[in-house]
Amino acid sequence: MNGDIREFARELEKRTRKFAVLIIRLSVKLPNTPEGRVIKTQITKSGTSVGANYREANRARSKADFKNKIRVCTSEASETQYWLEVIHETKFMTFDKMKPEYEECSELLALFTTIGK
Repeated sequence: MNGDIREFARELEKRTRKFAVLIIRLSVKLPNTPEGRVIKTQITKSGTSVGANYREANRARSKADFKNKIRVCTSEASETQYWLEVIHETKFMTFDKMKPEYEECSELLALFTTIGK
């Protein structure tokens, strides 16, 4: 792995960790109702999984293993985006209040989609 790729990987690991923190902080603001708790659990799992799986991808044993783990990152980012849309559509939170999380999720999804190709 050359220096530029290694630096990119380190920065993306930091970025996905920050994203996990953003999602956790967002989930705390969801209502403490049965429905709110379901969404809180789902978005917290998927949103924190993006970075955890990316870290694992960077420690993959082969190119095929790396690609599979990147696919998991893509899938988890897509699921997180879905839950953000559900939060907005249920009016649990206005889009303006979750716009940074949504935009970061969209960017991460695009990145992982590209890396996975």
